Amino acid sequence: MAERTVFQSISRKHVISLGPQASVRDAACVMTRANCGSVLVMELPDTLLGILTERDLMTRVLARGLDPDRTAVREVMTPNPICVAPETLVSDAVVLMRERGFRHLPLVAGAKILGVFSVRDALPREIGTALSQTEFNEQVNDVLG
Repeated sequence: MAERTVFQSISRKHVISLGPQASVRDAACVMTRANCGSVLVMELPDTLLGILTERDLMTRVLARGLDPDRTAVREVMTPNPICVAPETLVSDAVVLMRERGFRHLPLVAGAKILGVFSVRDALPREIGTALSQTEFNEQVNDVLG
């Protein structure tokens, strides 16, 4: 059975986004209403500035005691996130996420944002493939490093 691409695996084919001036509370409300773990921070018309995730809200806002109504998303977002093409294999995306320590990847085709791949979009067999690849990469790095 052929492995799915990240675009095939995402359930939400529309982009959840906010402008950089939006408050952190606005971002949390948008993510809650959309039942998603991230929001893209976009400058009109289609310029991706960053991504804000549930983890960012916890570590960069709550843990620091910032006021969610007075903190703009641009202050706490991850700027210039790593993006992948829609034809990227799910296991390759999971390897990248595991090695870089994040759970969300914007999908970009040319200048168009197509959505966000989350590790939750991966099937168990795709995660297993990714884990095997990560272990192999670590062994190679140990031998070469």
